[in-house]
Amino acid sequence: MKLRYSPDVPRASSNRIGSTTDAPLGLAAAIVAGAALVFAAAVASAAPAPSVPAPRVAVVLQGDGCPPRHTVELCEGIREAARRTGVRPRVVAPTQREDLEDFLALTAQQGYDAIVLAGIGFEPGVLRVARRYPHVPFIVLSGSRAEAKDPPPNMSGLTIQAKEAAYLAGWLAAKLEQRRPGRDVIGIVGGWEVTPVTDFVDGFVAGARRAAPHIRILVDYSDDFVDRTKCAALARRQIARGAGVVFNVAGGCGLGAMGAAADAGVWAVGVDSDQSFLGPHVLTSVLKRYEAGFVDVFNRVKTGTLLTGRDTTLTIRDGAAGLGRISPKVPRPLLTQVRRLERQIKTGALRVSVSTSD
Repeated sequence: MKLRYSPDVPRASSNRIGSTTDAPLGLAAAIVAGAALVFAAAVASAAPAPSVPAPRVAVVLQGDGCPPRHTVELCEGIREAARRTGVRPRVVAPTQREDLEDFLALTAQQGYDAIVLAGIGFEPGVLRVARRYPHVPFIVLSGSRAEAKDPPPNMSGLTIQAKEAAYLAGWLAAKLEQRRPGRDVIGIVGGWEVTPVTDFVDGFVAGARRAAPHIRILVDYSDDFVDRTKCAALARRQIARGAGVVFNVAGGCGLGAMGAAADAGVWAVGVDSDQSFLGPHVLTSVLKRYEAGFVDVFNRVKTGTLLTGRDTTLTIRDGAAGLGRISPKVPRPLLTQVRRLERQIKTGALRVSVSTSD
């Protein structure tokens, strides 16, 4: 099994899981550990109390692991969480030729205190592995137990909820659109119409409606997260219909939408990571801070408080979501108001509710 690592993420070993080198290394480690225990027993009266064993956590990424562009936010989050918690996770990923189920089974045999799955959901093969290794906690990042039928009790979901952050971006987008002449129109270009995408969309729409109740909101889905031309075409159509802001909720495909916004001289709103580097047309970005999810898991493993068989949702109140850099062109009064709304959300004074009506 070939394991790929981010060069910046701490790791326990560069050996392949399940390779022929594991057996002698494991035996050697056992011999060394045994010798250490004998020595410790012989000098117990003089030696200080042994330290608690360092927690062992594996993070399994889909595809090529760290640090390709589509996983850069995850990899940054892992690295920062490791720095903040002191937990040194082993980051692994199967190659395209490897069977995911076999890969996870071999990973589960390595004695980890927890295995975090990023980009891998409650798939049948994953469920089978979890049932085969009931003593190993599996945490699905950006997943929910509700997605599976009868998930085993050692599986948990961890969701980063960006709806409230999207609400702030929608409010700001609508306020700026009101400053333009003509009818108020904003657009949203999503990838697939699935919950991780519609959460962004619903929050953005709710915030826009709060700022401008009669604003027209155009929502289109590309059914794609990669092909920029598809999202660019949808954004151009929205701009032709009067949209003065385009919100990207389509990953790499959505970069095409943001490019179309730049070409037309209208605002764009980024997603997941801070995309202000794309140009001065970027109003802000709705962030998912994966670091918060990894910090939560690492700390719970470290303190022995990790619970399984349940879902955990982290929000803007947990530092798991928020806005990226806001354009310096935004008038200061609007910036003050959006920060006030953010504080109200964090304190619970403002609760974001969404409506399916346009």
